[in-house]
Amino acid sequence: MTLRALLLALLFCLPAMAQDAYPSRPVQLIVPFPPGGNTDLMARALQAELTRALGQTVVAVNRGGAAGAIGNAELYRARPDGMTIGISPNNAITTQPFLQPTPYQADSFRYICMFYDNPQVLILGRNAPFNDVAGLVAHARRGRDALVYGAPGAGSTQHILMAQFLRAAGVEGLMVSYTGAGPMAAAALGGQIMAFVEAATIPTSTGLTALAVLDANRMPGLPEVPSIAEAGYPMRGSTYGGLLAPAGLPDAMATTLERACETAVASEGFRATAERLNAVPAFLPGAAFRERFLAEAAINRALLRELGLSN
Repeated sequence: MTLRALLLALLFCLPAMAQDAYPSRPVQLIVPFPPGGNTDLMARALQAELTRALGQTVVAVNRGGAAGAIGNAELYRARPDGMTIGISPNNAITTQPFLQPTPYQADSFRYICMFYDNPQVLILGRNAPFNDVAGLVAHARRGRDALVYGAPGAGSTQHILMAQFLRAAGVEGLMVSYTGAGPMAAAALGGQIMAFVEAATIPTSTGLTALAVLDANRMPGLPEVPSIAEAGYPMRGSTYGGLLAPAGLPDAMATTLERACETAVASEGFRATAERLNAVPAFLPGAAFRERFLAEAAINRALLRELGLSN
């Protein structure tokens, strides 16, 4: 083989060698909510196992604000080189683009995998003047602003679910907005809000009391907590999410990340952590994850228009 032929052969091999080496340095994982919330807890639960599966450090970075839109906008603008990925729950992608100006839509990302699907629960704030669902409704009947509840922004999953519950009960409440579940839980612990809706990871990690599971059935991890259906309000709500990357991520890198995600979700370490948090591991590959988010976005767009909340 001539020197020219050898150089050409090496040149053609370089792209394959580069892909085989991925990831060659630490990968940044954008968490679009503050520390201590459900999204952050799920990111931390997956982080160690994803690091093992990739053979490279995954570094979680919190970019909270605007109901997840700030962090997701940063992910949207990142280079599609596999060095920046993100985690997002459904609402930040399937609802927020219809509520506020965002540079992204639900189809603006490369979907890697879904890895959790967590039922939402109605949570009691410390020093609240009631201790069950019936008491909450009775207190709300005292006046429009009698019930003070928290939510991570208007149109968030938690706001929509709380509004649905209050509407079903025929009462209203005063919503106080927070940047995420962590600050909201801190406000509940400090007695500034009486109730809020969040994933079951939050009462488990904070010691706050769960009043009801937003489902027809009780959760295995919270057998003493009644379902909202038992209180006479049949409804269901969950927060689910997974890993995304900027659009344009090469297929080989996406495949590497998807396989690593599947390995991490199946690991004993992740499942043990999820069980402690009352979280529900639920893996979907990238294509199915994308399909679920896009279908929910279409439903939410119509719902928000009906409620008069869309931009």
